[in-house]
Amino acid sequence: MAAAFALRCLYRARPALRCPPVQLPWAPRRGHRLSPADDELYQRTHISLLQHESPHAMYIDCYNSRGFTVNGNRVFGPCALLPHSVLQWNVGCHQDITEESFSLFWMLEPRIEIVVVGTGDRTERLQFQVLRAMRERGIAVEVQDTPNACATFNFLCHEGRVTGAALIPPPGGTSLVSLGQAAE
Repeated sequence: MAAAFALRCLYRARPALRCPPVQLPWAPRRGHRLSPADDELYQRTHISLLQHESPHAMYIDCYNSRGFTVNGNRVFGPCALLPHSVLQWNVGCHQDITEESFSLFWMLEPRIEIVVVGTGDRTERLQFQVLRAMRERGIAVEVQDTPNACATFNFLCHEGRVTGAALIPPPGGTSLVSLGQAAE
């Protein structure tokens, strides 16, 4: 504290050490939308990235009609993603999803807030009983097509939410290649 006070007094006592204000050869117009060149005159943005990814979070790297790549590990067929594990999920299509197939999501601690369900290449409706059972247990369910479900799951994990995913690979030629694989 004393050092900060001493530096502040030294700064005030020696005005010659301060940088003179920048004089612009023209007066900037403020009645228009700023362009990137104008933005550089007023402020600079500096970003410090401390950590690229959380080492404990699950991320879906890529998917295709055969399965998924999660944190660099290949999973074939439908899978259930939990906060710290990946499981094979024994369903063939959205019609096979039952309360029993979702039971693993409500038996975990800490409690999962939301389950993202990927139903293949199209968003399909789940059975009402399944959705009601999840709601009664306080777990939100987001049903989407698999490409959007993968993106939503990654986003929620990046936010630090306790989330799970139940994913069915999209049939046919739908696929997402990760950036690392595209560079190779």
